[in-house]
Amino acid sequence: MKNKEDMIGNAALHATLDEVVVVAVVVVVVVEVVVVAVVVEVVEVVEVVVVVVVVVVVVVVVVVVVVVVVVEVEVVAVVILASLVVVAEII
Repeated sequence: MKNKEDMIGNAALHATLDEVVVVAVVVVVVVEVVVVAVVVEVVEVVEVVVVVVVVVVVVVVVVVVVVVVVVEVEVVAVVILASLVVVAEII
């Protein structure tokens, strides 16, 4: 009986982690869109924007590492990193 309870608990935990991954991806995409919009709008304040972009990228990478370590979803990491590269190209 104990094993069955453990399996149900693990399934619930996995579902919760999947939701965390989805939220993390959404947050990353929103942040990237905002950063690109800011960069496009405020080209005069380049130095400030560069600092902001570096901070955002560092935060995003930390989030990705945590998500990947906890959930072991390499695909999510690849998607997020690919989108970061696209943002870097735009900037």
